[in-house]
Amino acid sequence: MIFGWLKRYVPRGIYGRAALILVLPVVTLQLVVSVVFIQRHFEGVTEQMTRSVALEIDLLLERLETGGMAEVQDLAQTLEYTLRPVDAAAVPDTDLRRWFDFSGLVVIRTLKERLPGYRALVLPDNREVAFYAESAAGPVRLDFRRVRLSASNPHQLLVNMVFFGVLMTVIAFIYLRNQLRPITRLAHAAKAFGLGRHVPYHPSGAEEVRAAGRAFLDMRARIERHIEQRTLMLSGVSHDLRTPLTRLKLGLSMLDDADRMPLERDVEEMQRLLDEFLSFAGGDAGAAEPEPVDPGALLRCVAEDAQRAGKDVTVAVVDAPETVHLRPVAVRRALENLIGNAVRYGTRAEVSVRSSPGALVFSVEDDGPGIPGELRAEALKPFARLDPARNQDRGTGVGLGLAIAADVARAHGGSLHLGESDRLGGLCAELRLVR
Repeated sequence: MIFGWLKRYVPRGIYGRAALILVLPVVTLQLVVSVVFIQRHFEGVTEQMTRSVALEIDLLLERLETGGMAEVQDLAQTLEYTLRPVDAAAVPDTDLRRWFDFSGLVVIRTLKERLPGYRALVLPDNREVAFYAESAAGPVRLDFRRVRLSASNPHQLLVNMVFFGVLMTVIAFIYLRNQLRPITRLAHAAKAFGLGRHVPYHPSGAEEVRAAGRAFLDMRARIERHIEQRTLMLSGVSHDLRTPLTRLKLGLSMLDDADRMPLERDVEEMQRLLDEFLSFAGGDAGAAEPEPVDPGALLRCVAEDAQRAGKDVTVAVVDAPETVHLRPVAVRRALENLIGNAVRYGTRAEVSVRSSPGALVFSVEDDGPGIPGELRAEALKPFARLDPARNQDRGTGVGLGLAIAADVARAHGGSLHLGESDRLGGLCAELRLVR
């Protein structure tokens, strides 16, 4: 794009961009008006007034050639000038003016063009002017008021323009902020819903914003209704399937041990698979509200439970805040799934937690075969069984461990990232949760 480089300098937020949209035209308008007024109108007025003064001074200098000094001084007093002779040494070598007196440049240029006897012009302030010229009677000095050369108080226009420009910009920004507030509220509600939180929201603002708000509420209601219907349906399936499984357990309890134990293992496996299916499909990752949790303590507790179960799990790094708002049950379940996969396909696992800008990262590393890069996206899908990446004879999983962990990460506004472990050489699963 032609103006693509401007993106680095444009504000990211909607308030910053709105302020830029407001301030930029106002500043541009003020600059244009200032340039036009100062360089054309004000400069032209100053030049016209200086020409009039030059005609009067030229008249006084001509009278000095034909009349006496006393007569010319009387005429100069009538014209509101103070005329007196000076020594040649008293005449300044150069013109004197203040550096910010831009109208003085126009005055000096015009007098030099109009008066052949011009020697020097002194502009000490905004009140008095001292003009030195060469005449028939020798060097003379004329003192008169500055208001005869340029308009008085030229800064008043600039001050008024800046003051009212700032005032109107502030008023416009207050009004625009009220118009943008419904958009920020809608964005906050949508972001919270993406993180699994339900924030009260009602449409407000302009008609287009209200339409977007109503569409968001309809979408949120449909999603929540879909989740609720799926949960109710699966709850019914759970109830219907648990009853025959219970009858099977009662029937198997009456068999001999040699015949009963293999069948009981099959029934327990069916029970475990059913629980896993229902847990994944029920969407319990976003059911509970976030609560303050110590991520380091949560990670150590999960690792200790895995160690008591005979798994080789160690806590490597804990570098996280003492309190973070998250769903501890869902995060614990995701970590247990990742640790279970790690020790199932490897011999040991290392877990860690660290804080990054805007996120909390739980890492689970193992020394197993890992997952090839081209199959990692497939591994996050439900019921995915990657035989080339993992030896399925080592476990009885159905391909929901990583999918459940990814679902938990999405419920917290984050993601599950699969990579290679630098320390153990196997798989490194990072559970990134937005803080």
